[in-house]
Amino acid sequence: MYPSQRLTHLTSAIFTTMNQMKKIVEQKGIEVIDLGIGSPDLPPAPHVRQALQEAVAREDYYGYPTSEGLIAFRQSVANWINYRFGVRVNPENEVLALMGSQDGLAHLTMAWIDPGDVVLVPDPGYPIYAASVHLAGGEVFPMPLKAENQFLPELENIPDEIKRRAKLMILNYPNNPVAATADLDFFSKVVSFAKEHQIIVAHDLAYSEMAFDGYNPPSFLQAVGAKDVGVEFNSLSKSFNMAGCRIGYVIGNQEIIKPLAIVKSNIDYGVFTAVQQAAIAALDGDREGVNPNHLSKVYEHRRNVFIEGLNRVGWFIPKPKATMFVWAPIPSGWDSFSFASTLLKEAGVVVIPGNAFGQMGEGYVRIALVRDENILKEVVRRIDKCGIFSRK
Repeated sequence: MYPSQRLTHLTSAIFTTMNQMKKIVEQKGIEVIDLGIGSPDLPPAPHVRQALQEAVAREDYYGYPTSEGLIAFRQSVANWINYRFGVRVNPENEVLALMGSQDGLAHLTMAWIDPGDVVLVPDPGYPIYAASVHLAGGEVFPMPLKAENQFLPELENIPDEIKRRAKLMILNYPNNPVAATADLDFFSKVVSFAKEHQIIVAHDLAYSEMAFDGYNPPSFLQAVGAKDVGVEFNSLSKSFNMAGCRIGYVIGNQEIIKPLAIVKSNIDYGVFTAVQQAAIAALDGDREGVNPNHLSKVYEHRRNVFIEGLNRVGWFIPKPKATMFVWAPIPSGWDSFSFASTLLKEAGVVVIPGNAFGQMGEGYVRIALVRDENILKEVVRRIDKCGIFSRK
């Protein structure tokens, strides 16, 4: 007996290896600081937790929810999207509730991709993008994200044969792991490209509320004609510190959403009603000023403390304009894994090797700003003390 060969394409190996190495280091009595996984360390706002507590106490909320989500939740999503981006979506058929955006991204390919279909995937990219294609039996075509091109894919470099066969393009700005951003001019080019080659666009906007220095990330759906070709995923995990609640949504073209809704209706019964009520409180509160979003200021301050500290000890990293991540180039003479493993063994700090996110991630590590500023200062102190930047 043996598992499906599809599992050989999944990229959890490095994450598992780093976790195993972390346990070995901890067994030596070292307190490890884990900046590997991007799980928020802050709680939801008090009124969101209160809404969840009240909803959990209701006796009538323990039946199966609907897989498409409460109409009240979908209406709150539509209201929030209009408030944040000036984008109008119909809550009846252009909004679908998800168990986090990863859930929807994982199942979108099952709804649209057949064996032999090509999906354009960013490299480096969040692992579920490529993994979902392999699980659906499709073919991944990596779009290289390079620093010299501001980590934007060069659409003109995609071969003509791939353009003809491609059925779906996945994008993510602000980006995980490279923390890059995109503007509406780029999204407009994507819309034109997608229309010319009849390609669906799926944009992951999970980091819309984590932007710095006055930058305001746009929605892909703000680009003229975007709803004709695409959908956009977002989540309350990062924006409202509700990662463990597992709730998100997809909005946009109803004909693209319909097959995804069919897949999900055959797989799950939807998000717990109490969690949807908490999400409504978060989205409505943000619009009404009850839940002013301080996340950007929190992470901007962490970014500044951390990167400025690393610069002082010889690790020179550009400041990202958004996300909770730092995409850090490593010194010459190292590969990503050996650099990350040395930091763990000698400094007691977990970061993720860049090649966990694709071949183009080699030469980088991803660092998550998921600890408070005093702990981030301690990370800087440890990195300096271990002397990794004084080695030749």
